[in-house]
Amino acid sequence: MELLKNRILTDGKVIGNSVLKVDNFLNHQLDIKLFNEMGKEFRRLFEGEAITKILTVEASGIAIASIAAQYFDVPVVFAKKYLGNNMDSETYEAEVFSFTKNQSFRIRVSKKYISHDDRVLIIDDFLANGRAILGMSQIVRQAGARVVGAGIAIEKAFQNGRAVVEQEGIRVKSLAIIESMEGGKLVFKD
Repeated sequence: MELLKNRILTDGKVIGNSVLKVDNFLNHQLDIKLFNEMGKEFRRLFEGEAITKILTVEASGIAIASIAAQYFDVPVVFAKKYLGNNMDSETYEAEVFSFTKNQSFRIRVSKKYISHDDRVLIIDDFLANGRAILGMSQIVRQAGARVVGAGIAIEKAFQNGRAVVEQEGIRVKSLAIIESMEGGKLVFKD
């Protein structure tokens, strides 16, 4: 998606050889017009799929998933990282390791929000090592539902996330795929 690639080149900041800071438009301050175009593109990429739910994980995926959901006309469910007093006691759970934060999280979704007849599209802001996508797919499978695919805003192809996710039989569609970030220079995969 050229619009997203151009925005990354204009406003993204490379830190080291593996961190891309896009918080000024993607995961802190949000460019809703860009998200709208991303939502349309996800709809095009998953055309013909009978999707009944979109699943993401808090917090960065929620906005992207919410905007995309209007094009699928389905609800968004987000996996919570923190157990609060208002969380249902009956949940599907998975352990997810965050390489960015260097810690594990137990993500949870109430059993009443995903059922065996759901066809779930997972949406997330980044695909690097694939752990968040795998955790969300475990939750979907615990419910007896089906993962239709994973829609990713930005994929870091130089990390092993896609291979890990596809090995589980999950179809991955990314809007911008970064081949390398060495020396502060972004190279996109065609």
